[in-house]
Amino acid sequence: MSENTGVDLRLDEAGLAADLPRPGHLQDQIQDVPFRPVQFRDDDLATALERSADWLRRVESWLGEPVDVIAIHLDYDDASGSPYYEVKLLCNDEDLAGAPVAMRAAREDASG
Repeated sequence: MSENTGVDLRLDEAGLAADLPRPGHLQDQIQDVPFRPVQFRDDDLATALERSADWLRRVESWLGEPVDVIAIHLDYDDASGSPYYEVKLLCNDEDLAGAPVAMRAAREDASG
């Protein structure tokens, strides 16, 4: 965020909110690019989709509002011996940085 709103964001070295729930599986990750693809990879598509849905629910609960998902990308490799499915949720960078959480906290501090 380029403008100074007086809101203190607690960010990690990747620019993500320190309290942002992270994907729980070793093959899942939040990647470091401007639109923040959050990757869920598995050899079973339904499992990758379920993990992405679980992560979305946890983040929306933490955020207090729906996550702005810009796009959903599906990739797969059906080669013999190592098939996989990769679901990527392209998420708004400010949501993953916790801006809505910080803005609410700043409003609460200012009002009370």
